[in-house]
Amino acid sequence: MTRIVHEPVLLKEVLGLLQFRPDALYVDGTVGEGGHAEAILEASSPSGKLIGLDADPSVLRYTRKRLALFKGRFQLFNESYDRLDEVFFLADVAQADAILLDLGFSSFQVEDPARGWSFQQDSPLDMRYDQTKGDSAKDLLNRVSKDELVRILSHYGEERFAKRIAFAIIEKRAEAEIRTTGELTNLVLGAVPSSALRGRIHPATRIFQALRIAVNLELEHLRRFLDHAHRWLAPGGRLAVISYHSLEDRMVKQSMQDWSRDCICPKSMPKCVCRGKKLFRTLTRKPLFPSAEEVALNPRSRSARLRVAEKL
Repeated sequence: MTRIVHEPVLLKEVLGLLQFRPDALYVDGTVGEGGHAEAILEASSPSGKLIGLDADPSVLRYTRKRLALFKGRFQLFNESYDRLDEVFFLADVAQADAILLDLGFSSFQVEDPARGWSFQQDSPLDMRYDQTKGDSAKDLLNRVSKDELVRILSHYGEERFAKRIAFAIIEKRAEAEIRTTGELTNLVLGAVPSSALRGRIHPATRIFQALRIAVNLELEHLRRFLDHAHRWLAPGGRLAVISYHSLEDRMVKQSMQDWSRDCICPKSMPKCVCRGKKLFRTLTRKPLFPSAEEVALNPRSRSARLRVAEKL
């Protein structure tokens, strides 16, 4: 497979807002092919250090080679970003000066036919970041109940024809197991009304998004991370999150809003029983989006949005 060079999204904005400097520790929680990590190590030269995490073990082999010029200044871990407690213990560190999450996936993963992430080629329905762990998309599609399938497609994919598509899947799997991306795509195309076939995006786009999120427990990992992020950052440390769809962005936005308030108790509470003090100040009142120039160079960046907060 020909490898496509990874283009880090919103790189100028990330470098400007996270204020990289020497003698500091940075975390790239979704290091992927190392585009952001390489820029972070360059910006924090000569002595800034980086911890990189990724749930996909195969991509880390490439990243290690890409960052070889920074030998001694980085450590890579095959872990999800919500497991920073374990990673910090192994790395013998307490807190980071900045944490970056880029919640998108890489060209490496999309272009690999063994992953089953693209409806543009017929391949096995897998969709896992780590193909050695957990159920694949094939397992999920052929096992879950109709009600659960509707919930996955409607919630994770925000798919308005979730019931019709789920019914088509249930009918098909009663005859034979659904095994490939091509089979799933054809099911979707046959289930949606003809008007949906003329839309701006392919009818299978949201279905593939929903299954990928469900298979990899993406929103569960993000929720656990957001619940503990303040513990992993040093005072004055900054958190930057790049999200690509409304489900992720809504969670990040709500968390940053809560962190920026003294009290998050419901108004019905007679007295404050929460932490009672601000944890962060938000540095981006509204999310930052890629410029037209960046989107032209990297079309996959078009849905990205960046939010940044600073720990008090």
